[in-house]
Amino acid sequence: MFKKIAFLFIISFSITTNAQRPSESFQKFNLIGKVIDKDTGQPLEYATISLTNKRRPEFIQGGISNQQGDFNFEVFAGKYTIIIEYISFKKYIKEDLIISGPIDIGTIGLEIEVNSLNEVEVMAERTEVEIRLDKRIYNVGKDITVRGGSVADVLDNVPSVSVDVDGTVALRGNSNVRILINGKPSGLVGISGPQGLRSLPAESIEKVEVVTSPSARYDAEGTAGILNIILRKQDLIGLNGNFNINKGWPRNYRGSAALNWRRGKWNLFSTTTITDNLTKSNYSNNNEYFNRGLNSTYLNEKRTSNRNRKSLFNNLGIEYYINEKSSLVLTGFYRDNDNINYTNNDMKELTVSNDINKFIVRTEDENEIDNSFQYSLDYDNEIDEKGQKLTARIQYEESTEDEYGKIESSTKLPNLLPSTYEKVSTLEYQKRILSQFDYVWPINESTQFEFGYRGTFNTQSTDYEVGYLIGAYQQNEQDNIYDIDTNLSNKLIYKEYVNAIYSQYGKKINSFSYLLGLRMENSNIQIDQQTTLDYTQKKYTDFFPTINLSYELNELENFTLGYSRRIRRPRARFINPFPSRSSVTNIFQGNPDIDPSYSNTFDFGYLKRWNKISLFSSVYYRKSTKVFTFITQDTGETIIISGNPNDPSSEILEVPILKLSPVNLSENNRIGAEFNLTYTPSRKVRINGNFNLFKLETIGSYDGDIFDAENLSWFARLNSTIKLPFDIDWQTRMFYRGPSETAQSKRKGLISVSGALNKDILNDNGTISFRVSDIFNTSKSINETFTESFYSYGVFQWRQPTAILTFTYRLKQKKNQQRRQGNMSQGDEYDF
Repeated sequence: MFKKIAFLFIISFSITTNAQRPSESFQKFNLIGKVIDKDTGQPLEYATISLTNKRRPEFIQGGISNQQGDFNFEVFAGKYTIIIEYISFKKYIKEDLIISGPIDIGTIGLEIEVNSLNEVEVMAERTEVEIRLDKRIYNVGKDITVRGGSVADVLDNVPSVSVDVDGTVALRGNSNVRILINGKPSGLVGISGPQGLRSLPAESIEKVEVVTSPSARYDAEGTAGILNIILRKQDLIGLNGNFNINKGWPRNYRGSAALNWRRGKWNLFSTTTITDNLTKSNYSNNNEYFNRGLNSTYLNEKRTSNRNRKSLFNNLGIEYYINEKSSLVLTGFYRDNDNINYTNNDMKELTVSNDINKFIVRTEDENEIDNSFQYSLDYDNEIDEKGQKLTARIQYEESTEDEYGKIESSTKLPNLLPSTYEKVSTLEYQKRILSQFDYVWPINESTQFEFGYRGTFNTQSTDYEVGYLIGAYQQNEQDNIYDIDTNLSNKLIYKEYVNAIYSQYGKKINSFSYLLGLRMENSNIQIDQQTTLDYTQKKYTDFFPTINLSYELNELENFTLGYSRRIRRPRARFINPFPSRSSVTNIFQGNPDIDPSYSNTFDFGYLKRWNKISLFSSVYYRKSTKVFTFITQDTGETIIISGNPNDPSSEILEVPILKLSPVNLSENNRIGAEFNLTYTPSRKVRINGNFNLFKLETIGSYDGDIFDAENLSWFARLNSTIKLPFDIDWQTRMFYRGPSETAQSKRKGLISVSGALNKDILNDNGTISFRVSDIFNTSKSINETFTESFYSYGVFQWRQPTAILTFTYRLKQKKNQQRRQGNMSQGDEYDF
């Protein structure tokens, strides 16, 4: 791993050593000015000033405004076009600006862009949360409670999004959410799903887009909606960047460097992060087994885990500006995780009178190597000034997860018995190829047509093996011989090929706008169970209509209405018919007959802005059919947990082996409402609240059992930021997830409180941050499961409270000066 680090460091160093300004013989003069909000007169910090020369369009000069809106930088003598830009404001463009000496262009007032559908925000300034017609945008730079954290921490602070204690990401309480990186599927997410995002640092994220009513441009996958994570990418002239270093408790070390160099037609950027952290988790589970009329059997488990993760992440890219309207971007990333996990599980079998009948200690040492790499080539051509645009991308990625675990089981009571050993190894490999193009044709200033294609070709293999030690255990693992259990070991190859085409038509008529779209996806799914020689193929073609409507009452108030049809395809694990064991009494078995689940979603939104308050509220309804539901069944088999079957005088106690499998239940209805409120009483205080209430109704039966259920749940989030004396920022975050219930389980409520302090130093070139997560140690998941054969009560804590100290240093840049990269977003760009 350290060879890889050295190699990537050399690459990054070679980029920076070439970032020297060329010598020029031309005379330079100072350009001075000021940028303000034309309506309020307030200065605009971080406005971008660019100067271009028609004779040399590839040579761009410029700078940014400071906190007072002033700018002052040197420019070569010549004739220029000056462009001043600020997010959500109209561009200021002045041609034929002649610079032959020092020049002061005075105060430039920018007007807020209220008519562009893509730029409607809650507030004129760059806020922590921006509400737009087609999506909501969470700007990471404003949130100090995620400093030194990962993408999982970022997502856990996004309105409408919640991250469970085990890393499961949910949107409006629904975990079937599609996660994209820069608008595309990515190996950064990992084979195991969103948990792979834990290796991606929060500092590499610019913003997160929440799309609850996706247009036809998006993949139809993900019934809950889409989370689009936009990585930071700068295009400032010259060499600039930032460096971060973290120290955390429990052990958490992280260092990262992000560098950018732009000169002429070339823009190079690189981000490298190295992490070494230790996460501790706790789990307790009390089970009661109803032994068919006999006395119940009780089995209690107490599990502690230490997970040591060492990771390397590097993102390297180069952008070439072919001309003023088109560019090519070549990017690649590499991610390497080396994980060492240790788990201790104490299992006690109890009698009715709570006496210990049997005591077993089960330990597991697991080594996991997880790596991914991805290459992509993007072409972007803004064909004309009217908004005609062509984009294309090709992407290739590979991911591997190699897990090897050694399990030792020791019986302590009633008699001390020799330990038994087994091994569990899992090798997963995924290859994905993506090709795509999109074309936007503005018919006129108020009408737009768009069409495109996307092909995703995914191949995934899983090799799972379980073996039991033969003979005496040897300290050198390579000397141990294991007998492979053919009833549990298997190999599966899963292929998913999806070809999609789409078109959409949008129009704006005065205050009313609409966007109508249709997407067709052809799916070819192949499941090759090589152990049993079972082969299954499923082909289907689906159509996904989308409707997005908007009506603007005035500049501060509007309504939106969206409809979309979505699909959820079963993952490879859901389909694999071979059982995999999660414990001695529980197995998971896929269902090769499971079909995709479909949903129809309606979303009605209302946006209102006042002087210091902004409100976004929505009501939504989602009807899903063929919903995936996990059913727990008694296999009819038992396992002896007490007694010796070879001793007639020994009392034998057995417990049933339970099987968890996914099935298609008939339908699922979800109705909910959410409210996002931002209150800014002064420049020193900002309060943001998010409340989501939803009701879930499940209707269905399986194998004669009725699984009808209703569940009313909610979650709320409150963020407050206060400017303290000595320019210290203090931010507090509170999160509460209400209780929920399914057909066979209940989950209790969960509360978590985090806080952070932030102070700028070194003339605003450096920042020191300190944050504490889960201050009161209350972030624990408490679940109850009940069937006719058993009852279970479990408490799970993924990680203990953490504290992280972060130092950031910015090279030739101020805070939050990253410019928004429109080509990175996969949102609905209504450019009419």
